[in-house]
Amino acid sequence: MKTIICLFAALVCVCAEDELKVENVFKPEECEKLTKNGDMLSMHYTGTLADGTKFDSSLDRNQPFNFQLGVGQVIKGWDQGLTDMCVGEKRKLVVPPSLGYGEQGAGEVIPGGATLNFDVELLSINEAPPPQNVFKMVDTDGDQQISREEIQTYLSQQLEQQKGEMPEGQMDEMLQNQDKLIEEIFQHEDADKDGFISHEEFSGPKHDEL
Repeated sequence: MKTIICLFAALVCVCAEDELKVENVFKPEECEKLTKNGDMLSMHYTGTLADGTKFDSSLDRNQPFNFQLGVGQVIKGWDQGLTDMCVGEKRKLVVPPSLGYGEQGAGEVIPGGATLNFDVELLSINEAPPPQNVFKMVDTDGDQQISREEIQTYLSQQLEQQKGEMPEGQMDEMLQNQDKLIEEIFQHEDADKDGFISHEEFSGPKHDEL
């Protein structure tokens, strides 16, 4: 996930962070570069519930998953558990609910409060794209403040673009919870409670690259 959805993903569930477990399954003898926050990663993964039920796998689609590490495009368990990793390395992550999908779960495939197991393999590390001015992208009328309607439009556009990258059922779940997410965004960002998020209040990327 990316842009504003990523920036506010942590607001969907605020809860105590339990311990993430990371097991090194395989590590190449030669390692020229380690993953760090901001890197673009390409990975294969398989996700299962505690009872062994598989809920998603990039291998089944024969399509690696690409994302930027450390910016909220994935669950917190991935952002924390995939740093300092070599190309070709394989790990097993045991992600508690607080670092996964929380008490709300994800669609019909990941129940609320679920501990998630991931078998991951890092395929490549690439340079991150230049930062985007997210504020400008959301502020479609250019009045230097963001309304609820503008965020709703932007979230809907981002969800549509990410259909193929979400677990089955998660799209419908996020659409259903969109109003709640917008209110949580405003509660966090609208410091003066005037019903708009100003350029000064906005905590996400808001400056064009020089």
